[in-house]
Amino acid sequence: MELLEKYSIKPNNLHLYELAFIHESYSNEKNMNECYERLEFLGDAVLDLVVSEYLYNADSDLNEGQLTRTRANYVCKKALYTYSHELELEKYIKIGASIDLTLREIDSIKSDVFESFIGAIYLDQGWDVVTEFLFKIVIPHIENGDIFFYDYKSELKQLCDQKTFELYYELINEEGEPHEKTFTMEVYINKESFGTGIGGSKKEAEQNAAKIALSKI
Repeated sequence: MELLEKYSIKPNNLHLYELAFIHESYSNEKNMNECYERLEFLGDAVLDLVVSEYLYNADSDLNEGQLTRTRANYVCKKALYTYSHELELEKYIKIGASIDLTLREIDSIKSDVFESFIGAIYLDQGWDVVTEFLFKIVIPHIENGDIFFYDYKSELKQLCDQKTFELYYELINEEGEPHEKTFTMEVYINKESFGTGIGGSKKEAEQNAAKIALSKI
């Protein structure tokens, strides 16, 4: 695999790296009993820990909440997609021929396989090698201060907690096909509407609503 050669990774178990790019649809078509999802689960945990340790050591002035929000920026879907795109991981993904995916779903798969690839490196090479790899791919984005995601919900909650304001979100609309739904969430502060957000998930819609609310406060 060209990608492994580029980063001087000598695989002990090549199957792990092949598995890291097998989508469930491809697995079903080929009557396989495995896909990348378990590796994705593992890679997610590895990425979280590497980024957490780096942030902990890099800035002793950050409190727990600040560390959590900063980490979220570098492990969110948009960040994962960026890392995956930079590595050109899409070249290795195997998707079932009969499945019709939306652009949003394809982008999500690209994000997923970055984590599954990390999981494969960890299992095959161990902690030191996967950490070295992530320091080449992810840490430069942290050092550059790149912004992928801003946690407007946490900032709004913190502000409302300080003021002892009541804060809650309400789903006001949901439409679209099951695989490509759009959600509309409204944010209320002391029972007064402060913004409406739309997104591909309830969490995304809540973030957009919180962003609007913050601009009004």
